[in-house]
Amino acid sequence: MSNARYFEDPTPNLQIPIIDPMSIQPLSVTSLPKTNRISPTLFLRIASLLTVLHCIGHTSGGVFGVDTPPGTKEGAVVEAMKSNQFDVMGATRSYWDFFIGYGLTISVSSLIQAVVFWQLAGLTKTEPRRIRPIIAAFLFANLGFAVLAWRYFFIAPFVGSLLTAIVLGVAYLGAGQPEQAKTP
Repeated sequence: MSNARYFEDPTPNLQIPIIDPMSIQPLSVTSLPKTNRISPTLFLRIASLLTVLHCIGHTSGGVFGVDTPPGTKEGAVVEAMKSNQFDVMGATRSYWDFFIGYGLTISVSSLIQAVVFWQLAGLTKTEPRRIRPIIAAFLFANLGFAVLAWRYFFIAPFVGSLLTAIVLGVAYLGAGQPEQAKTP
């Protein structure tokens, strides 16, 4: 039984509860409204946004944000990457060209991945079980990205890929749950 009293508003069918602050119980997970279904749509949209953030961070910081002052070890490496050119399948390229090209390829791939997650989120409303294999493929890919980021890069891409994988895991579980009965 609730300790709330209601204030009658002149607007028909609208009651505003007046709650006695002394009778409020602390908010806990068990006091929140219960739902029987995880929303794969929400979690796929979150994965999409996380992937867009990864794309922006990778492009601005990882590709175009390389700032190497002359006279430093990093500057010497970048200068060597830029100055040593060689033939590759009929084209003259440097390791710097490969660095920029592969970096931008990852950025484009991340952006496309974000678009696919957003599109899949729309499909969860009509065909949730059919998109599970696609979600699973991206989940394992992001776990692989996390391992590679941990081994070869640094914490930011590791955390981003791991968060994306976790969110995709929740979306995968939600897409496998039976449909709730629709209430009129």
